[in-house]
Amino acid sequence: MLILLGGFLLLMVFGVPVAVSMVTASLAYIAVYGIAPDVIVAQRMIAGVESFPLLAVPFFILAGNLMNIAGVTGRIYSFAVDLVGWMRGGLAQVNIIGSVIFSGMSGTAIADAAGIGTIEIKAMKDHGYPVEVAVGVTAASATLGPIIPPSLPFVIYGMMANVSIGSLFIGGVVPGVVMTLMMMITVWVWARVTGWGADAKFSLPRIGKALVEIAVVFLFPAAVYVFEYFGMSENRSILLSLGCVLTLDYIFKFAAVMPLMTPVILIGGMTLGWFTPTEAAVAAVMWSLFLGLVRYRSMTMKTLAKATFDTIETTASVLFIVTAASIFAWLLTVSQAAATFSAFILGITQSKWVFLILVNLLMLFVGCFLDTIAAITILVPILLPIVLKLGIDPVHFGLIMTLNLMIGLLHPPLGMVLFVLSRVAKLSVERTTMAILPWLVPLFLALLIITFVPEVTLWLPRYMGVLK
Repeated sequence: MLILLGGFLLLMVFGVPVAVSMVTASLAYIAVYGIAPDVIVAQRMIAGVESFPLLAVPFFILAGNLMNIAGVTGRIYSFAVDLVGWMRGGLAQVNIIGSVIFSGMSGTAIADAAGIGTIEIKAMKDHGYPVEVAVGVTAASATLGPIIPPSLPFVIYGMMANVSIGSLFIGGVVPGVVMTLMMMITVWVWARVTGWGADAKFSLPRIGKALVEIAVVFLFPAAVYVFEYFGMSENRSILLSLGCVLTLDYIFKFAAVMPLMTPVILIGGMTLGWFTPTEAAVAAVMWSLFLGLVRYRSMTMKTLAKATFDTIETTASVLFIVTAASIFAWLLTVSQAAATFSAFILGITQSKWVFLILVNLLMLFVGCFLDTIAAITILVPILLPIVLKLGIDPVHFGLIMTLNLMIGLLHPPLGMVLFVLSRVAKLSVERTTMAILPWLVPLFLALLIITFVPEVTLWLPRYMGVLK
């Protein structure tokens, strides 16, 4: 293990990229001990990405990029202002609600921070909020991206743990609501202490308009059910229902109905069996193209090409990490490191609650140093046997792991959200880190609830029949 783990950590200390560090340490281990032919490295790396669920990765990334250029972020922001801008600390509350909505489209914390976060930080600064407050609340709300479905980390975890990705997606809904409430309560308390007021006048027409938009969105699944009840085919029911919503949107010129439709279509489609999570990613791209090219006509060939090339670049880096982590995780298993670690943990405790405390501490530490995808790919094969032996539901464990790693994105040295917001707000990394620290309180409280109350995660998938 000195060569494999020691070499990996040493290369990381010297600033070598995570994926290159894993591949180099793996090749050194194989060369020294000769446990397998060199060609095995290539075979294992190819096997690591030869997976149907992984097709969702480029499509969800592309959907997030397309939403950013389709003019969706501004409409989401306006909707959130209408809905909660009248509360104390109005724009901070708007920041959170905007992130909740955008989370149902992008699937990544980084897309959330770089997309709608840019608008939110500028608006809060223009309204007199300290830039540190704007950055802190944007960072905290960005963690909702991979918790509220869809979610790229859930796709990777589901593939590694052989768990239904649909169950993970639906399991993230209630934890996402819990996190949202925790952050909104934090803003309310902070507003009371600092004397923040509202940033928009209390207006029943504006609130009513926002509520009507929500009602129109939920008209879609209701109409599908009614049309099918009267004997129409599934495809015809979907098209007629979508036509009704589009007609209302065109007549009344709603700001947010079409963006709000995205999570409804994705989650509803997966729940009703219209498409798999992988096919849902393709549906998200098609919907994004419809919004940008047809409904809002805000996309050009130039911006579409840029979004495509950005997607290729991001997908290549993500899948390279997956391939490198696959060979690294395989060697950890072959070398009996996973079994040794399992025996060590079970020798310390047989309590699943103590184990979950240890896992939380481990994940919070790992999340500061390892990329999220790499951490999931490496740690799932090591920890999952213990999880199953202690009777912990793997869907519940997936939520715990993902939330811990999302919190890790807010810390140096490898917290990508930290660096994105530092660039957006034009703050030093040190000032950005200090700005984020107070907002870790609601995240840790949500983590404790999700960890020690499994039903927060498992109730909805069981109720909807996707988890036994």
